[in-house]
Amino acid sequence: MLPHRNIEKTTWKAREPANARAVEAGALSTTENRQNRGRNRCSFPSSSGKYNVIEGQTSLSELTTEILAAQDKLALGGGEKAIARQHSKGRLTARERISRLVDPETSTLELGAWAGWEMYKEYGGAPGAGAVCVIGIISGRRHLIIANDATVKAGAFFPATTKKVLRAQRIAMENHLPIIYLVDSAGVFLPLQEDVFPDEDDFGRIFRNNAIMSAVGIHQIAAIMGNCVAGGGYLPVLCDKILMTEGSGLYLAGPALVKSAIGQQVTHEELGGAEMHAQLSGTIDFREEDDEACLAKIRRLVANIAPDSDQPMKPYHRVDSIAPARPATDLLDLVHPDPRKEYEIRDVLECIVDRDSFEEYKAEYGQSLVCGTARIGGFPVGIVANQHHQVRPANGPLQFGGVIYTDSAEKAARFVMSCNQEWLPILFLHDVNGFMVGRDSEQMGIIKAGAKLVNAVSNSRVAKITLLLGGSFGAGNYAQCGKAYDPRFVFAWPTARCAVMGGEQATSTLLDVTIRSLERQGEQVDAEQLAKLRDKIRGDYEAQMDVRYAAARGWVDGIIDPIKTRDVLTTALAVSTNYVEERPFQLGVFQT
Repeated sequence: MLPHRNIEKTTWKAREPANARAVEAGALSTTENRQNRGRNRCSFPSSSGKYNVIEGQTSLSELTTEILAAQDKLALGGGEKAIARQHSKGRLTARERISRLVDPETSTLELGAWAGWEMYKEYGGAPGAGAVCVIGIISGRRHLIIANDATVKAGAFFPATTKKVLRAQRIAMENHLPIIYLVDSAGVFLPLQEDVFPDEDDFGRIFRNNAIMSAVGIHQIAAIMGNCVAGGGYLPVLCDKILMTEGSGLYLAGPALVKSAIGQQVTHEELGGAEMHAQLSGTIDFREEDDEACLAKIRRLVANIAPDSDQPMKPYHRVDSIAPARPATDLLDLVHPDPRKEYEIRDVLECIVDRDSFEEYKAEYGQSLVCGTARIGGFPVGIVANQHHQVRPANGPLQFGGVIYTDSAEKAARFVMSCNQEWLPILFLHDVNGFMVGRDSEQMGIIKAGAKLVNAVSNSRVAKITLLLGGSFGAGNYAQCGKAYDPRFVFAWPTARCAVMGGEQATSTLLDVTIRSLERQGEQVDAEQLAKLRDKIRGDYEAQMDVRYAAARGWVDGIIDPIKTRDVLTTALAVSTNYVEERPFQLGVFQT
């Protein structure tokens, strides 16, 4: 069992300590806010598109079921009719191609399933951003597969598509994962070309990454299984091997554009068919009859490369996996969607880590952050996790769960440095409202302590993985390795919420700003208008805190079933320890 040391649980209605008048944006600020915070934070859209509040009695199980059902619907891409059109061309869908490519009876890890969710409605939407990205095993070797979904706007690239593909490429580069591209795309979605085409994080960066990965020895295979036109044609040609199916097209400009530009009448096959590229231009390496033959050829090509080792690259290592002390299903009872309800983070860890492997670091100090080493699926890791109930330090008033104090920040910074010395990957578990503020905290050096933690996390040389269990607000997100701090993966439970501050605090702040602006324009706001304005502001802000809003924009790589947490983390650790760039652990200016 995990140790439960020096812990005093209290209710949210406990008397507020004198030095806890306020906390950093996103944390608790008053007794009233403590009782109200999160009342509307778990919000999901109804069929009308508006956001409905999930009340406190909703269970994690129900919430997860709702999320997974919606994700299954997203997996249909453009829908049943679009799938039928794809089949009528003699082609498989993106997901069908992937299922035939990966080894039978092996698991996959999908990334960015919610990309583009509720975005681009004026263009009919773009489920999954028109692409499917999966980590799967092919011929015994783990690969990252990027497949265009031609059922969504002919696989055209929206801004979210570009961001999703670039994120997948970054994961491949950081972890030296070979990539397979299943190309079936009409190119840039022209109505949004200004947000797709020119910048350093736009469409062209994909081809730059192709060249960089090839130069460092990351194997890339591209299969053209439909359209591959305009600038998108460079992607397969920059890969190590190119396959192409009959009926597919690879050209910079299609027949209609060629006729318009230079007056030349030319057929699809003459311009960019598989036979032409195999016999005349010499651009492709393998010409295949259809999707099935092409996917089988890819599997044979991959089989020429050595399969993955059971052991990660040194200095990482792995031992035999041991089942956790508690079943994963206990997580559904331990954590509630209502953020006001307390839970013990050590109980959560017992459902995730290998039995009896957790060794807590400084258990009696800085208790609002729980740090320690453990094993997950046999992989040794360091863990930094927020406690989610009040704790009593040896000296001073009670401390709120989910708030980072000076002592907990300094403890976590020291622990992160220790993990770097020992080459332990670090897992960050978020349920954080922010840093403690107020006179006493400032005088104790809360900014300085927080800066130490940010410094240590920023300069870490070991792999970092982040999981959002609940809130991930303000500077707490930064200090615990949010997306901006280069985690190899960022996952989230359905209960996760991410914003610069909590909903109640943000609503009050935005309401005050709006009212002052209206008054400067000579408008008077009566009580009824004020109530409507408050509801609108709160609704808009709550929508932005929804975990699906974050996933749609690539802030998290996936919303996962809590029961699958251990499996997902084990896969992420296997990927993250696949490659090591050995360099010294160095810190910048470190105030003491």
